[in-house]
Formats: sequence, C-alpha cells, structure tokens
Amino acid sequence: MTFSIVARCAASGAFGVAVASSSPAVAARCAYARSRIGAVASQNVTDPTLGPRALDLMALGCSAEQAVAALRGTASGMAYRQVLVVDTRGRAAVHSGANALGVWSDAQDENVACGGNLLADAGVPAAMVKSFLASVGHLGERLIAAMRAGLEAGGETGPIHSAGMKIVDKVPWPVADLRVDWTEDCPVEGLATLWDLYRPQMDAYVTRALRPDEAPSYGVPGDL
Repeated sequence: MTFSIVARCAASGAFGVAVASSSPAVAARCAYARSRIGAVASQNVTDPTLGPRALDLMALGCSAEQAVAALRGTASGMAYRQVLVVDTRGRAAVHSGANALGVWSDAQDENVACGGNLLADAGVPAAMVKSFLASVGHLGERLIAAMRAGLEAGGETGPIHSAGMKIVDKVPWPVADLRVDWTEDCPVEGLATLWDLYRPQMDAYVTRALRPDEAPSYGVPGDL
C-alpha cells in the first residue's frame, strides 16, 4: 500500500525519505533517517523496528547491503517486508519479500533506492529513481520530484491518502519532518505545499536550536 524513496545528497551528505500510501499516517511507521548514518524506508505489512535496527547496524559500520543482509538473517516475517536503505557512501540496498502485496517492485542506483507494493505499474520505482537522478537543487525538492514521478507512472493501484518526508543533515535531529497524515486530496501535492512553506524557515529553526541569541524574529504576534 506504499511507494517510497530513500536518498542521499552527494553534495551535502544529507539523507532523506519520502513515502506515500493509501493508509493513514504512513510516515509515522515507515520513514527513518539519522544524520551521518543513512536513511531507511520500512514498509509492506510494516515492522517499525526494522528502520532503527538498520540504522543501528550502519552506525556500527555496516554498509547498506550488510544491514539488509543482517535483517534478512535475523528479523521475523521478512517475506512480508520491503526495506530500502542508503548509507553514507551512497550505496543502496533493497529487500522485497516474496509475499509483498500485489504488484511490487524496486529500483536503485547510486545514492537512491525506491520501492513499492500494490502498485498500478511495476515501473513506478524505476521512474522515481530516474527522476531523482535527473533532478537538481535541495534534497527536499528532489524527493518531491521523485514522488510526483511515481504518481505520474501510476502510483498505487487505489487512491493515496497520506504522505511524508524526513530529511536529516548535519545536526542530530531531522531538519525537516513533514507529514500529511490523511487527506481526500493528493497527499503528495499537500506535502509539496508544506515543503514550500517550510523550506524558507528551515535553517532558522536550526539557528534557534544552536545559537538562540542569533535567532531571527519569529514573526508572530507578540514577538518583539
């Protein structure tokens, strides 16, 4: 019930995950990223422990492929799971279990992996990878472009209702963690609208955390 992308920005070293689904609040269960470590999407009959486990393995020195191999060897129910991973060197790895739902597929290249299940077309992940590699600009824009490309290639078989995007960079918390948990409209376009609103303020939120004396005005009523 999901299609997603995990990616690394080769220029900045930032990591990001974007995901959409017909089910509610998909990003709460499926999107994981850790600064200077990597990004993981865990989906399809989702086990929310797999994302943190993969990140912990990479923090100990495993590559994306080694982390996926470790999950295959130790985690239960892997025949039902999809896991997408990218690491600090831009190496990508994917596990798609044989019991993934409906039409499922995955695709990967340097710095990016995409996958989905219950897809309208098996070419959706490849279209997303192609879009990401062809795009330029901030990682957030490139993730949105890839999600739009997934929709244009067919997306999920039924209507999607939720989407989310998480980005980590040089600080130990997500610099962006945006979610559309349920909508009858297009959640990917809702996510794009949120990103357009949040992006100009993103760096200021980091400044407020690290150097509050240098923080810009909040620009809200009551702020002097």
